[in-house]
Amino acid sequence: MEKRYEKYRKLIAEVIDVRTGSDLISHLYDFVYIFLIIVNLTVSIMLTYDNIRAQHESVLLLIERITVTTFLIDYILRLWAAKYLYPEVRTAYAVRKYVFSFTGIVDLLSFLPYFLPVFFPSGAVAFRMLRVMRVFRLFRINTYYDSFKLITEVLSSKKQQLFSSVFTILILMLASSLCMYSLEHEAQPEVFANAFSGIWWSASTLLTVGYGDIYPITTLGKMFGIFITFLGVGMVAIPTGIISAGFVDQYSRIKRMSEYGQEADVHFIKIHLTERDPWVNRSIAQLHLPERIIVAVVKRKNRILIPRGNMVLRADDVMVLGAESFDDREHIKLKEITLKKNNPWVGHHIRDLDISRHSIIVLVKRGRRVMIPNGNMVLREHDMVILYTQSIISDGTDIEI
Repeated sequence: MEKRYEKYRKLIAEVIDVRTGSDLISHLYDFVYIFLIIVNLTVSIMLTYDNIRAQHESVLLLIERITVTTFLIDYILRLWAAKYLYPEVRTAYAVRKYVFSFTGIVDLLSFLPYFLPVFFPSGAVAFRMLRVMRVFRLFRINTYYDSFKLITEVLSSKKQQLFSSVFTILILMLASSLCMYSLEHEAQPEVFANAFSGIWWSASTLLTVGYGDIYPITTLGKMFGIFITFLGVGMVAIPTGIISAGFVDQYSRIKRMSEYGQEADVHFIKIHLTERDPWVNRSIAQLHLPERIIVAVVKRKNRILIPRGNMVLRADDVMVLGAESFDDREHIKLKEITLKKNNPWVGHHIRDLDISRHSIIVLVKRGRRVMIPNGNMVLREHDMVILYTQSIISDGTDIEI
C-alpha cells in the first residue's frame, strides 16, 4: 500500500511539474493550466464592465468559482508532491520550500482571497482587492516558454545597472520638481502649491509622457522645462540600452555555446539502470557527477526526457552521459582479449591469474553484461577481458584512449 501511495505521488509530481513531464498527460495538464489562468483573468476583467456583469454575472461567477477551485486543487497537489518536486531536501523542508517560494506565494494568493470572505465576512472588500494578485499567476507561463525565461535572465543579469539608472531618474525627478516649484510657485501658487506638487510634472516630462495638465508659464520655467525634456530623453534611453545590451549578451552567449559545442570533442555513452543500481530513486542532483560529465538525455520507456536536477531516476531508465574529451597527448593503451576454450585463464579466479603486477583487468564483458572485476570473479569462455598491461600479448587487440 505504501509503495502504491508513493508511486501515485511521484506520478502526480511528474505531471504537474513542467520541468520533468513530457508525456501526453503532462502536456495536456500544462495546456489546461495555462488556459485556466487566461480564462480566470479574462473573467476578472469582464466582471468590471457593468453591462456584461448585468447580463452574464451568474455564468462569469460560476467560471470564476471553477477556475479558482482548480487553483486550490493544484496547490494541494503541489504540497502533496513537494517531496518529489524538491527531492534534494527532506519532505517537511520540501513543503516549506514550496510554500515560501515566489511561485508558492503566488499560487496561494491566487485562490485564498476568493475563499477568505466565507470565513471573515467583515473583510470582504479588502479580500476582493487582494484578488488582483491572480495576475501574478501569469508568471507561471514563464516556466513553459524559453522566450519568457530569456527576459527573466536579462533582467536578473542587469538588475544592478537597472537599479542604478532608475535611482538616478528618481533623484533627478525630485530635484527637477523642487527647482520648478521655486520658479513657478509665485506665478502659479494653485498649481505648484508645495515642494512635492511638481512631482507629477517632473514624472510626465522626464519619462517623455507629456500629459500637459501641469506646465510652466514663466520664461525661466519654460527654459528649465525644455532642459528637463531633453534630459528626460537621455534618462529613459539608459534602461532601454541596458536591457538591449542584455539581450545581445544573452544571444551572443547562446551562439558561442552552440559554436563551441560543434568544435568540442564530446563522447556519449548509454547506461541502463536496474533495481540494483545505487542511482535508482535518487535525483540527478544527488549523483554528484564529475564536473565535465553531464546527463544529456534520459529515456523512460517510450519517452525521451530532458533531465533536470530534481528528476528522480527509476529502474529501467536509459541514461545518456556526455563527457568532454580530455586534451592529453599521452594516450592510455588497453588490451582487449576474448577468452577461447583453451585459454589458461578460463575457469580461474582473477586473483589466481599469472599476470604481471603491472597488468590490471579493468572490466569484463560477459554476453550483454559489463562487470567490474574483483578477485573472486571466475573467468569463463567467451568472456571479453579489457586490461591495462605493459606486457606483450599476442592475441590481444589494442584499444587507445
